[in-house]
Amino acid sequence: MAHYLFNFVRGDAAPRPALREQAIGFLRVRMWGIDADERHRNALAAGDLILVYLGAPERKFIGRAELASAVHDWTPSEAQVYPGESPGGVLLAQVEEWDPPVPMSTVLSQINPAENARADFEAGVVRITANEYETALAVAAGRAISTG
Repeated sequence: MAHYLFNFVRGDAAPRPALREQAIGFLRVRMWGIDADERHRNALAAGDLILVYLGAPERKFIGRAELASAVHDWTPSEAQVYPGESPGGVLLAQVEEWDPPVPMSTVLSQINPAENARADFEAGVVRITANEYETALAVAAGRAISTG
């Protein structure tokens, strides 16, 4: 089982509330599009755990999920339901929406700086450590955790 951050950003033309609503829409249909050029595309597998992150300028986690499938082209019935433009992606299970969202700055303040965690990413799929994943869950649950 691996841990990933799904980094959701769109061009400056998209209004910020619409960005969050679009990401929530993907979570609600339990599907997430993965582009063909994503670095970790072929590594994603059922059972992997993900955090859903709105990138700059939001820099907030809006939920978590477990992957229910590896990356695949959408079936005809999946393509009818999927609200985005990607021709394929992963199916999600155990989806949690976080409202209010969890600020990345709060999560980073709980992570040992030696882990090199950061707030901005170039890729849409970013491999993270189990500790980074667990720290985000703990912050979302309102629990302080030790960084020692």
